[in-house]
Amino acid sequence: MPAQQFTLPDLLAVCPLQDKTNPHYERAAAESTAWVKSYNIFSERKLAFLLKGSSELLVSHAYPSAPYEQFRACCDFVNLLFVVDEVSDDQNGSDARRTGEVFLNAMRYPDWDDGSALSKMTLEFKQRLLAYTGPNSYRRFLMHCVDYVNAVAREAEYRERGEVLGVDAFQTLRRENSAIRLCFGLFEFTLGIDLPDAVFQDEHFMTLYWAAADMVCWSNDVYSYNMEQAKGHTGNNIVTVLMREKRIGLQDAADAVGVHFAALMSRFVDSKKRLPSFGAAALDDAVAKYIAAMEHWITGNLEWSFESQRYFGADHLRVRASRVIVLSPPEDQY
Repeated sequence: MPAQQFTLPDLLAVCPLQDKTNPHYERAAAESTAWVKSYNIFSERKLAFLLKGSSELLVSHAYPSAPYEQFRACCDFVNLLFVVDEVSDDQNGSDARRTGEVFLNAMRYPDWDDGSALSKMTLEFKQRLLAYTGPNSYRRFLMHCVDYVNAVAREAEYRERGEVLGVDAFQTLRRENSAIRLCFGLFEFTLGIDLPDAVFQDEHFMTLYWAAADMVCWSNDVYSYNMEQAKGHTGNNIVTVLMREKRIGLQDAADAVGVHFAALMSRFVDSKKRLPSFGAAALDDAVAKYIAAMEHWITGNLEWSFESQRYFGADHLRVRASRVIVLSPPEDQY
Protein backbone atom coordinates (compact mmCIF):
# COMPACT_ATOMS: atom_id res chain seq x y z
CA MET A 1 0.00 0.00 0.00
CA PRO A 2 1.43 3.42 -0.94
CA ALA A 3 2.56 5.64 1.91
CA GLN A 4 -0.10 7.97 3.28
CA GLN A 5 2.28 10.20 5.19
CA PHE A 6 5.96 10.88 5.70
CA THR A 7 8.23 12.88 8.01
CA LEU A 8 10.32 15.72 6.66
CA PRO A 9 14.05 15.70 7.39
CA ASP A 10 15.03 18.25 10.03
CA LEU A 11 17.01 20.57 7.76
CA LEU A 12 16.92 23.49 10.18
CA ALA A 13 18.78 21.38 12.74
CA VAL A 14 21.80 21.06 10.45
CA CYS A 15 21.73 24.68 9.27
CA PRO A 16 24.01 26.87 11.42
CA LEU A 17 23.42 29.97 9.30
CA GLN A 18 21.74 33.09 10.69
CA ASP A 19 18.42 34.33 9.34
CA LYS A 20 17.50 38.00 8.85
CA THR A 21 14.61 39.84 7.20
CA ASN A 22 14.42 43.06 5.23
CA PRO A 23 12.95 46.17 6.93
CA HIS A 24 11.30 47.24 3.64
CA TYR A 25 9.18 44.07 3.45
CA GLU A 26 5.70 45.40 4.25
CA ARG A 27 5.75 48.39 1.90
CA ALA A 28 7.46 46.63 -1.02
CA ALA A 29 5.34 43.49 -0.64
CA ALA A 30 2.11 45.47 -0.84
CA GLU A 31 3.32 47.35 -3.90
CA SER A 32 4.59 44.25 -5.69
CA THR A 33 1.39 42.31 -4.99
CA ALA A 34 -0.66 45.20 -6.35
CA TRP A 35 1.62 45.24 -9.42
CA VAL A 36 0.93 41.57 -10.17
CA LYS A 37 -2.81 41.90 -9.55
CA SER A 38 -3.02 44.89 -11.91
CA TYR A 39 -2.30 42.62 -14.89
CA ASN A 40 -5.28 40.31 -14.24
CA ILE A 41 -3.35 37.26 -15.44
CA PHE A 42 -4.69 34.67 -13.02
CA SER A 43 -8.02 33.15 -12.13
CA GLU A 44 -9.20 33.95 -8.62
CA ARG A 45 -7.98 30.54 -7.45
CA LYS A 46 -4.48 30.91 -8.86
CA LEU A 47 -4.23 34.44 -7.54
CA ALA A 48 -5.23 33.19 -4.10
CA PHE A 49 -2.49 30.56 -4.36
CA LEU A 50 0.05 33.25 -5.24
CA LEU A 51 -0.96 35.42 -2.30
CA LYS A 52 -0.99 32.45 0.10
CA GLY A 53 2.58 31.66 -0.91
CA SER A 54 3.87 35.03 0.31
CA SER A 55 6.61 35.23 -2.32
CA GLU A 56 7.69 38.64 -1.04
CA LEU A 57 8.29 37.15 2.41
CA LEU A 58 10.80 34.77 0.82
CA VAL A 59 12.48 37.80 -0.74
CA SER A 60 12.65 39.46 2.68
CA HIS A 61 14.53 36.47 4.08
CA ALA A 62 16.70 36.03 0.98
CA TYR A 63 17.79 39.66 0.46
CA PRO A 64 17.69 41.14 3.97
CA SER A 65 20.17 43.95 3.30
CA ALA A 66 18.78 45.17 -0.03
CA PRO A 67 17.89 48.89 -0.19
CA TYR A 68 14.25 49.67 -0.93
CA GLU A 69 14.39 50.03 -4.73
CA GLN A 70 16.46 46.90 -5.19
CA PHE A 71 14.30 44.99 -2.73
CA ARG A 72 11.14 46.00 -4.57
CA ALA A 73 12.70 44.82 -7.86
CA CYS A 74 13.53 41.47 -6.27
CA CYS A 75 9.92 41.13 -5.10
CA ASP A 76 8.74 41.85 -8.63
CA PHE A 77 11.16 39.31 -10.06
CA VAL A 78 10.13 36.47 -7.76
CA ASN A 79 6.49 37.22 -8.58
CA LEU A 80 7.41 37.27 -12.26
CA LEU A 81 9.01 33.84 -11.89
CA PHE A 82 5.77 32.63 -10.31
CA VAL A 83 3.91 33.82 -13.42
CA VAL A 84 6.27 31.95 -15.76
CA ASP A 85 6.25 28.84 -13.56
CA GLU A 86 2.49 28.65 -13.14
CA VAL A 87 1.79 29.26 -16.83
CA SER A 88 4.39 26.75 -18.05
CA ASP A 89 3.30 24.06 -15.54
CA ASP A 90 0.09 23.66 -17.57
CA GLN A 91 1.82 23.65 -20.97
CA ASN A 92 3.50 21.12 -23.24
CA GLY A 93 7.13 21.51 -24.23
CA SER A 94 6.66 23.73 -27.29
CA ASP A 95 4.16 26.02 -25.56
CA ALA A 96 6.37 26.30 -22.48
CA ARG A 97 9.28 27.26 -24.72
CA ARG A 98 7.17 29.98 -26.37
CA THR A 99 6.21 31.33 -22.94
CA GLY A 100 9.85 31.34 -21.90
CA GLU A 101 10.88 33.11 -25.09
CA VAL A 102 8.49 35.97 -24.32
CA PHE A 103 10.30 36.46 -21.01
CA LEU A 104 13.69 36.01 -22.64
CA ASN A 105 13.08 38.39 -25.55
CA ALA A 106 11.81 41.08 -23.23
CA MET A 107 14.97 40.69 -21.13
CA ARG A 108 17.32 40.67 -24.14
CA TYR A 109 16.04 43.39 -26.43
CA PRO A 110 15.48 47.06 -25.52
CA ASP A 111 12.16 47.64 -27.28
CA TRP A 112 10.75 44.13 -27.64
CA ASP A 113 7.07 43.89 -26.67
CA ASP A 114 4.52 41.45 -28.06
CA GLY A 115 1.71 43.14 -26.14
CA SER A 116 1.33 40.32 -23.62
CA ALA A 117 1.11 40.86 -19.89
CA LEU A 118 4.22 38.71 -19.42
CA SER A 119 6.31 40.88 -21.74
CA LYS A 120 5.13 44.09 -20.09
CA MET A 121 5.88 42.73 -16.62
CA THR A 122 9.32 41.58 -17.74
CA LEU A 123 10.12 44.96 -19.31
CA GLU A 124 9.11 46.78 -16.13
CA PHE A 125 11.33 44.50 -14.05
CA LYS A 126 14.22 44.98 -16.47
CA GLN A 127 13.99 48.77 -16.08
CA ARG A 128 14.36 48.38 -12.31
CA LEU A 129 17.25 45.94 -12.75
CA LEU A 130 19.21 48.10 -15.18
CA ALA A 131 19.05 51.08 -12.83
CA TYR A 132 21.48 49.42 -10.39
CA THR A 133 23.16 46.40 -12.00
CA GLY A 134 26.73 46.28 -13.30
CA PRO A 135 27.77 45.08 -16.78
CA ASN A 136 29.35 41.81 -15.62
CA SER A 137 26.44 40.73 -13.47
CA TYR A 138 23.87 41.76 -16.09
CA ARG A 139 25.65 39.75 -18.79
CA ARG A 140 25.72 36.70 -16.53
CA PHE A 141 22.08 37.28 -15.60
CA LEU A 142 21.05 37.16 -19.26
CA MET A 143 23.01 33.92 -19.73
CA HIS A 144 21.14 32.42 -16.80
CA CYS A 145 17.85 33.59 -18.35
CA VAL A 146 18.64 31.58 -21.48
CA ASP A 147 19.51 28.48 -19.45
CA TYR A 148 16.37 28.89 -17.33
CA VAL A 149 14.04 29.12 -20.33
CA ASN A 150 15.63 26.08 -21.98
CA ALA A 151 15.39 24.07 -18.76
CA VAL A 152 11.73 24.98 -18.16
CA ALA A 153 10.92 23.86 -21.72
CA ARG A 154 12.78 20.57 -21.22
CA GLU A 155 10.92 20.04 -17.94
CA ALA A 156 7.61 20.41 -19.80
CA GLU A 157 8.78 17.95 -22.47
CA TYR A 158 9.71 15.38 -19.83
CA ARG A 159 6.36 15.91 -18.12
CA GLU A 160 4.55 15.48 -21.43
CA ARG A 161 6.33 12.14 -22.01
CA GLY A 162 6.01 11.01 -18.40
CA GLU A 163 9.80 10.73 -18.22
CA VAL A 164 11.63 10.89 -14.89
CA LEU A 165 15.38 11.59 -15.07
CA GLY A 166 18.13 9.95 -13.07
CA VAL A 167 19.66 11.78 -10.11
CA ASP A 168 22.66 13.27 -11.91
CA ALA A 169 20.73 14.42 -14.99
CA PHE A 170 17.94 15.76 -12.81
CA GLN A 171 20.29 17.75 -10.59
CA THR A 172 21.76 19.44 -13.68
CA LEU A 173 18.26 20.32 -14.91
CA ARG A 174 17.04 21.41 -11.48
CA ARG A 175 19.88 23.88 -11.02
CA GLU A 176 18.51 25.72 -14.05
CA ASN A 177 14.73 25.24 -14.05
CA SER A 178 14.48 26.17 -10.36
CA ALA A 179 15.67 29.69 -11.30
CA ILE A 180 18.00 29.66 -8.31
CA ARG A 181 20.87 30.89 -10.49
CA LEU A 182 18.73 33.86 -11.51
CA CYS A 183 17.94 34.56 -7.87
CA PHE A 184 21.63 34.33 -6.97
CA GLY A 185 22.26 36.59 -9.95
CA LEU A 186 20.45 39.38 -8.12
CA PHE A 187 22.95 39.41 -5.24
CA GLU A 188 25.32 41.83 -6.94
CA PHE A 189 22.38 44.06 -7.88
CA THR A 190 21.27 44.27 -4.23
CA LEU A 191 24.79 44.64 -2.81
CA GLY A 192 26.12 47.27 -5.22
CA ILE A 193 28.95 45.05 -6.46
CA ASP A 194 29.94 43.67 -9.87
CA LEU A 195 32.23 40.66 -9.59
CA PRO A 196 34.66 39.77 -12.39
CA ASP A 197 34.18 36.46 -14.20
CA ALA A 198 37.38 35.18 -12.58
CA VAL A 199 35.49 34.71 -9.30
CA PHE A 200 32.99 32.38 -10.99
CA GLN A 201 35.86 30.43 -12.54
CA ASP A 202 37.46 29.69 -9.16
CA GLU A 203 37.06 26.06 -8.08
CA HIS A 204 36.60 26.78 -4.37
CA PHE A 205 34.07 29.56 -4.98
CA MET A 206 32.03 27.39 -7.35
CA THR A 207 32.03 24.52 -4.86
CA LEU A 208 30.41 26.96 -2.41
CA TYR A 209 28.05 28.22 -5.10
CA TRP A 210 26.80 24.80 -6.19
CA ALA A 211 26.44 23.56 -2.62
CA ALA A 212 24.26 26.58 -1.83
CA ALA A 213 22.18 26.20 -5.00
CA ASP A 214 21.65 22.47 -4.40
CA MET A 215 20.64 23.02 -0.78
CA VAL A 216 17.90 25.38 -1.93
CA CYS A 217 16.74 22.99 -4.68
CA TRP A 218 16.73 19.82 -2.57
CA SER A 219 14.99 21.47 0.38
CA ASN A 220 12.36 23.01 -1.91
CA ASP A 221 11.66 19.63 -3.47
CA VAL A 222 11.12 17.73 -0.24
CA TYR A 223 9.00 20.56 1.19
CA SER A 224 6.88 20.90 -1.97
CA TYR A 225 6.48 17.18 -2.67
CA ASN A 226 2.99 16.85 -1.17
CA MET A 227 1.69 19.92 -2.98
CA GLU A 228 3.12 18.72 -6.28
CA GLN A 229 1.91 15.13 -5.98
CA ALA A 230 -1.61 16.44 -5.35
CA LYS A 231 -1.35 18.34 -8.65
CA GLY A 232 0.09 15.33 -10.46
CA HIS A 233 3.43 17.10 -11.03
CA THR A 234 5.83 14.71 -9.29
CA GLY A 235 8.37 14.14 -12.09
CA ASN A 236 10.24 17.39 -11.49
CA ASN A 237 11.11 16.59 -7.88
CA ILE A 238 14.21 14.99 -6.38
CA VAL A 239 12.02 12.88 -4.06
CA THR A 240 10.42 11.11 -7.03
CA VAL A 241 13.79 10.83 -8.76
CA LEU A 242 15.34 9.15 -5.71
CA MET A 243 12.38 6.78 -5.31
CA ARG A 244 12.64 5.69 -8.95
CA GLU A 245 16.42 5.41 -9.25
CA LYS A 246 17.13 3.83 -5.88
CA ARG A 247 13.88 1.79 -5.73
CA ILE A 248 13.05 3.12 -2.28
CA GLY A 249 9.91 4.35 -0.58
CA LEU A 250 8.79 7.88 0.12
CA GLN A 251 10.16 8.05 3.68
CA ASP A 252 13.55 6.69 2.66
CA ALA A 253 13.72 9.24 -0.17
CA ALA A 254 12.87 12.09 2.22
CA ASP A 255 15.54 10.83 4.62
CA ALA A 256 18.06 10.71 1.75
CA VAL A 257 17.34 14.38 1.04
CA GLY A 258 18.19 15.16 4.66
CA VAL A 259 21.46 13.24 4.51
CA HIS A 260 22.49 14.96 1.29
CA PHE A 261 21.51 18.40 2.60
CA ALA A 262 23.73 17.86 5.65
CA ALA A 263 26.62 16.81 3.38
CA LEU A 264 26.11 19.90 1.22
CA MET A 265 26.13 22.12 4.30
CA SER A 266 29.42 20.57 5.46
CA ARG A 267 30.86 21.09 1.98
CA PHE A 268 29.75 24.73 2.01
CA VAL A 269 31.26 25.44 5.42
CA ASP A 270 34.53 23.66 4.60
CA SER A 271 34.91 25.33 1.20
CA LYS A 272 34.35 28.75 2.72
CA LYS A 273 37.37 28.16 4.97
CA ARG A 274 39.53 27.26 1.95
CA LEU A 275 38.49 30.17 -0.26
CA PRO A 276 41.59 31.95 -1.59
CA SER A 277 42.18 35.68 -1.81
CA PHE A 278 41.37 37.17 -5.19
CA GLY A 279 44.28 39.58 -4.98
CA ALA A 280 42.64 42.77 -3.75
CA ALA A 281 41.03 43.65 -0.43
CA ALA A 282 38.03 45.33 -2.09
CA LEU A 283 37.35 42.28 -4.26
CA ASP A 284 37.74 39.89 -1.33
CA ASP A 285 35.22 42.00 0.58
CA ALA A 286 32.78 41.87 -2.34
CA VAL A 287 33.15 38.08 -2.58
CA ALA A 288 32.54 37.80 1.18
CA LYS A 289 29.32 39.78 0.75
CA TYR A 290 28.20 37.45 -2.05
CA ILE A 291 28.87 34.39 0.12
CA ALA A 292 26.90 35.94 3.00
CA ALA A 293 24.05 36.52 0.53
CA MET A 294 24.08 32.82 -0.39
CA GLU A 295 23.89 31.97 3.30
CA HIS A 296 20.82 34.17 3.69
CA TRP A 297 19.14 32.41 0.75
CA ILE A 298 19.81 28.96 2.18
CA THR A 299 18.48 29.61 5.67
CA GLY A 300 15.86 32.14 4.56
CA ASN A 301 14.33 29.60 2.21
CA LEU A 302 13.98 27.12 5.07
CA GLU A 303 12.39 29.67 7.38
CA TRP A 304 10.00 30.98 4.72
CA SER A 305 8.85 27.46 3.83
CA PHE A 306 7.35 27.09 7.31
CA GLU A 307 6.41 30.73 7.84
CA SER A 308 4.26 30.96 4.70
CA GLN A 309 1.42 28.75 3.48
CA ARG A 310 3.08 28.04 0.12
CA TYR A 311 3.80 24.35 0.73
CA PHE A 312 1.92 23.38 3.88
CA GLY A 313 -1.18 25.57 3.78
CA ALA A 314 -2.91 26.39 7.04
CA ASP A 315 -0.97 23.54 8.71
CA HIS A 316 2.41 25.22 8.27
CA LEU A 317 3.07 25.80 11.97
CA ARG A 318 1.99 22.27 12.90
CA VAL A 319 4.23 20.87 10.17
CA ARG A 320 7.18 22.91 11.47
CA ALA A 321 6.67 21.43 14.93
CA SER A 322 6.06 17.80 13.96
CA ARG A 323 7.51 17.61 10.41
CA VAL A 324 4.80 15.07 9.61
CA ILE A 325 3.14 15.43 6.20
CA VAL A 326 -0.16 13.68 5.51
CA LEU A 327 -0.47 13.24 1.76
CA SER A 328 -3.24 15.25 0.13
CA PRO A 329 -5.68 13.67 -2.33
CA PRO A 330 -5.44 14.67 -6.00
CA GLU A 331 -6.90 18.10 -6.56
CA ASP A 332 -8.84 19.56 -9.45
CA GLN A 333 -6.60 21.47 -11.82
CA TYR A 334 -7.23 25.18 -12.30
